[in-house]
Amino acid sequence: MLVKDKVMKIMIEHLKLNPDKINPEARFLQDLGISSMTLWEMLMVMEDEFNIEVPEEDVRKIRTIRSAIEYIEARVGTETKG
Repeated sequence: MLVKDKVMKIMIEHLKLNPDKINPEARFLQDLGISSMTLWEMLMVMEDEFNIEVPEEDVRKIRTIRSAIEYIEARVGTETKG
């Protein structure tokens, strides 16, 4: 499975977002209305799913769906299991 697809799936399921609102340029706080706390929780889910650690200083850089995907891909590649 592509990292991009898995990230989208996690966001739809974990954040209960409408799939139509999910696009790579969507900003978590402004466009999707996700609180900072919810974003932090979602990133913890992604840490578990992709077996990575996101340092606090990097969390501040992840503002869009695309930036989350690119961040994860830089650490695990473009494909992942399951």
